[in-house]
Amino acid sequence: MSIENFGMTNEGANPGYLLLFRGPDWDKGLSDEELQEVLGRVMGWFDGVSKSGKVKGGQPLARSRKIVSGKNGRVVADGPFAESKEVIGGYLMLDVETLDEALAIANSFPCLQYDISIEVRPLLAECPCFKRAQERLGLTAAVA
Repeated sequence: MSIENFGMTNEGANPGYLLLFRGPDWDKGLSDEELQEVLGRVMGWFDGVSKSGKVKGGQPLARSRKIVSGKNGRVVADGPFAESKEVIGGYLMLDVETLDEALAIANSFPCLQYDISIEVRPLLAECPCFKRAQERLGLTAAVA
């Protein structure tokens, strides 16, 4: 892939929003009855959002991770990190037009009462850093 088309999607198309689910293990400390009730609500929520046609994709994420940082990716640190109480447990990509619509979906998630938070972020059609670099270098972007 060349710098001219890195990160490019359909120009002008709204790529949607990403929901990042953060928080502790919400299931800990619940009785079997509470767990069954919450699971039913969560599965109903996911089924409803999925059947609405507004989900592009999503996946739970493992708690273990590695972080690469430093010039040329020289430093690799193992996780999870003890100082981090909030971990990203998963994501859901939404095909919605507005932030308000994405926020309404996030706000309806049943586990918010269990110290879960959802970060809502717009997806971009292209990387802003690459766009600035292309403009600075006078490169034209090729649309895929």
